[in-house]
Order: sequence, then C-alpha cells, then structure tokens
Amino acid sequence: MTDHRDILICGELKEGKITTTTKEILNIGRKLSDELKQALSLLLIGHQIQEEADKAISLGADNVYLANGNPFSESLPECYMTIIIGVCSQLKPSIILFGHNDMGRDLAPRLAARQGSSVCMDCVELSINPATKSLLALKPVYGGNAMALWALENYQPHVVTLRPRAAAPAESDPSRRGEIMTVAFEATDSIKGKLLETVKEEVKGIRLEEAKVVVAGGGGIGGREGFQLIKKFAQILGGAVGITRVPRDENWMPSSLEIGQTGHMVSPNLYIAVGISGAPQHLAGCSGSKCIVAINKDPDAHIFKEADFGIVGDYREALPVLIDKCRTVLAS
Repeated sequence: MTDHRDILICGELKEGKITTTTKEILNIGRKLSDELKQALSLLLIGHQIQEEADKAISLGADNVYLANGNPFSESLPECYMTIIIGVCSQLKPSIILFGHNDMGRDLAPRLAARQGSSVCMDCVELSINPATKSLLALKPVYGGNAMALWALENYQPHVVTLRPRAAAPAESDPSRRGEIMTVAFEATDSIKGKLLETVKEEVKGIRLEEAKVVVAGGGGIGGREGFQLIKKFAQILGGAVGITRVPRDENWMPSSLEIGQTGHMVSPNLYIAVGISGAPQHLAGCSGSKCIVAINKDPDAHIFKEADFGIVGDYREALPVLIDKCRTVLAS
C-alpha cells in the first residue's frame, strides 16, 4: 500500500472541452489531495487539447497527462484502457477518480479488475478518515432509499466513480502552476475494436446531467400530449425534461430522457416529479436532488415519502396554475 501515491482523475472531454463533471471532480480531488498531501494529476485523452491542459492546471491539477492525437478524438474503451493502464504503471496512484457517466461506468470496473483492486460506483461524497487516512465514500443504496458510507482501506488503488453534480465545479486560479506531460501511446494488436461510425444525438436545451432544474413526467401523464405541459414548465424554469420508464416504453418521449437505473443519474437543485409513482428504479436516478417536489393524484404514491413538498391532485389542474405563478414571479 505504501508504494501507491497521488490522486489520478481520468478526465472527460466533450467537443474538445473539459466537461462540467470533470471540473466537479477536480474540486473534490483538490480537497482530497490537500488533506492527504498528495499531488493531484489529471489524464486527458483527445485531439488538439493543449489549451484544455493549461486550463486544467488553473482548475487545481498539479500535473496533466496528455494523450493528444487523432486516434483519441473518439472514445474507444480498449484504447483508453491501454492509455490509463500506462499512466497508472508510471504514476502508481492511490486513488483513481472517474465521473459516473458512460465513460466511467465502462472503464472504472475494467480498470479495477486489471489493477487487482475494487471499485466503488456512483458516489456522491468523498472524504478522508482523519484517524486512519483511509478514503471514505458515501453512496446511495437500496434504490436511493438509504445512504451507505464505505471505508476503502485495502486493495489500492481505490477506483471510484462520482455522480455528476456531487460538488460545485472547481474555480479557476490563473496563478496556479503545474506540469504537463505527453503520454506516449502505440497501437497494439490487443486492441480489437474499431470505431466505424459516430451518430450524434441532437440535444436541444440543457443536458439532463447539467440541469439545475428537472421537470420529469411518469406514467401518470397518460400520453404524449400531456408532456406539452411538462415541456412548458421546464422551459419557464430554465430546466430540462426527464421521464420514467413508462413514457419511454410507450414511446411518448425519447428514451434519451429517461432517468433511473436504466437511464440518466441526475442531481439538480430542484426535481419536480409529475405523475411519477416513485419506483425504486426511478428514484435511484434522482435521489441526489437537493429538493424534490411531487405532483400526483394518488395520495398514497410512494413518491410523497421521498419528496420535500407534494401536491395531491391532477397535474392537468396543478401545472397550469404553477406555470402562471412562476411566469409572474420570474418576470417581476
């Protein structure tokens, strides 16, 4: 265990820019680094990203490992894993952090298996035990109905994924200085995958993971038409639209909007659940919300047990009133 040192963040880029989630992890990693008195390193894999490497130093990284080239402009798990393993063999980090997103869910378990260590997924908070200096990870369990605190003591490096919006993004400090190192990488026969095509989904408005307000509709909406009110409410609040599995299965709304165990994990400041019963599978995707408001005509719906505020009534009657009130308040 004493051979391991430093903290490594496996960063993510979207369209050549550091993602908000990576900035959040830099904030968390910086605090852990200061407490453990270990250096904070960030790995960036992409094409023409030198400017982002400089930005990462100002956001808190002590060192940036840069895999910069055309082969890395698109995600390929086998390729990325080879690069990450190479950096880990050189750095020997004690803690490795990913975002709990497509990249993290794909790579973190692979990395833990390759490193002979364990992985702790979907964490919402990390801290250091002052007595033992071990890593403490807080994460939702039982479908988001409880929080569990895990002490990660053995099997270093500790591989962890962090839920988006688990912390505020790191603030830039232009006076910070650090080192940027290029990662050498050569393609090997062990990489069998090949990217044939990239189909980009057109995202209108705010991305679910980055939204501070989410208005979500469930099976109680009753059909595609009911989501017009949901969309209008979300637009007025400057938020994003989400759905549960029923609207997805019934093709009322695109599957890309689903929130839950089989969809997105969100942690907005305000989560408005409309016509949602509160199944554990859905709550697992929104339990990190700061405030949950439920609207449901069934007074016994489980969602009311999880909500901070609730309205028992038909959403067709409740939403127009809320829309008008919010429009008036926001316009004043």
